Order: sequence, then structure tokens, then C-alpha cells
Amino acid sequence: MNDLNAKTILYRVRRFDPGRDAAPRWQDFTLPRTPGMTVLDGLWAIKQSQDPSLAWRSSCRMGVCGSCGMMINGRPRLGCNTQVSELSAEVVAVAPLPNFDIIRDLVPDLAPMFDSHVALSPYIIRDDVRERESPTGEFGQSIHELEQYLQFSYCIKCGCCMAACPTYATDPVYSGPMPLAQAHRYNADTRDAGWRSRKEVLRGERGPWRCHFAGECSRVCPKGVDPAKAIQLMKRELVLDYIRLRKGHALAQVVAKPKEGKRRPDIPEAPEKTA
Repeated sequence: MNDLNAKTILYRVRRFDPGRDAAPRWQDFTLPRTPGMTVLDGLWAIKQSQDPSLAWRSSCRMGVCGSCGMMINGRPRLGCNTQVSELSAEVVAVAPLPNFDIIRDLVPDLAPMFDSHVALSPYIIRDDVRERESPTGEFGQSIHELEQYLQFSYCIKCGCCMAACPTYATDPVYSGPMPLAQAHRYNADTRDAGWRSRKEVLRGERGPWRCHFAGECSRVCPKGVDPAKAIQLMKRELVLDYIRLRKGHALAQVVAKPKEGKRRPDIPEAPEKTA
């Protein structure tokens, strides 16, 4: 019978040092169970009181930086956002994200993911270089235009979607859900004019057509992003472009500053530019 009210919790951690170990192994640690304890809290307790050699990535501890992506009881999650009590288990099994080489213990080598990300130009591309380098104002966007890409901009590059994707696990050519979803995020942004440059990569062998639409990437995303949807929308855009029916969007322009005398008295002046 499970005793979820026990005062202790068993951590089963996957250990591996490529420079020393022939194969990965599991190591058990028993910890005091504390109120509000996250999986990351437990790892810190192990490092501070039992084994200082345990390695993992973490930074913000609030689900923002994406550093602490790891397999927790068989599912890709953020260690800082996962409460031990929510797992409803006597054992917390922690392993590195699959589909990546292991640097050490819980530290995956995410370089291939970020290489694919960079290859798809994940930034605003515009021809008006002067405005881009020396902005004179904000680009105007309607609420509808913002909604076309907003949810995809919440991605924190944690790698959980890549770890969950069965296609990425078996197809070394596939870019994966994170890079492709972020490419769509910028293609859908009316401030961006980079469709043509990204299209050359997207319609190639590393593009969205290798996606089998399993949907696991969207199921595990800790920020509620839907990469599977982004990839399907991207397929639609590529087809429309191929048959020359893609309309694209009008490029957002700089919004004129309000005229003097129009500012409400309760709105303070903007601070001076520092860059």
C-alpha cells in the first residue's frame, strides 16, 4: 500500500559520467518530505547533504528559464514546476531528457536542438535596417494579429517537446517541434518579413513534412504552447505558397507618436532611452 503521507521520499536518479562510466545506472537517495517540495528542491537537498557530484541544469526556479527540463516519473517536465505531492508516488524517478546525448547525469546536450533553432532564423527580419537598428517608435499590431503568434512566443526552449517527440527520437534529419514552432511564431508575426529566407529551410528535408502529428510535444509543454498546431499551420502555409495562393500579411509599420496635447494627464512620460 502506498504511503503518500510518509515523512520521507525516495529519489531514484539516473547517473552517468561518460568519462568514467560504461553505462548509465540508477542511484537511490532518501530525503525528508517537506511541504511544497518540488522535484528540484529534492535534487538540491541531495547535492547539499548527500552527493555534491550530482549534476543538472537549473536557474530561475520559477518555470521561466527552461533550464531544468528532465524526465520525472517517465514524463518530460520542469523540475522547478513539479510538486512532489502532485506525483502521487512513493518514488521520484529522475532521468535526463531522452533523444539527446548526455553530458553528465541529468545534463543533456541540447546543442543539436539550438543548432536547428538558429538555422530557422528565430528573430524579426525586416528590410528597413535603419528602423531596426535605431527604432523611432513601436510597430503597430491589432489584437487579432497578436493572437496569431502569441501562444507560440511563450516557448522557453526547455526541450521537453523534443524529448517527447517520437519522430525526433527516430529521425536524425527532423528539426523537431521546438525549432519549427518558433519558425512559425516569427512567420506569423506581422512585424516580420522573413518568410522567404525561412522557406528555403522549411521546404527542405528538415522541415515540417517529417512530422507524423503524434501531438506528444503539445501534451508535455509546461507553458501550454501547442507546437503540433504550429507545425500543421506551417504545412498549410507551405502548400498555399507552392500553389501561389498564400497571401501573407501586410508588414507592420511604426505607429505615429501621439500629438502634443493628446496625452492624458494621468499617464507619465516615458523614461529616456538608455540604448
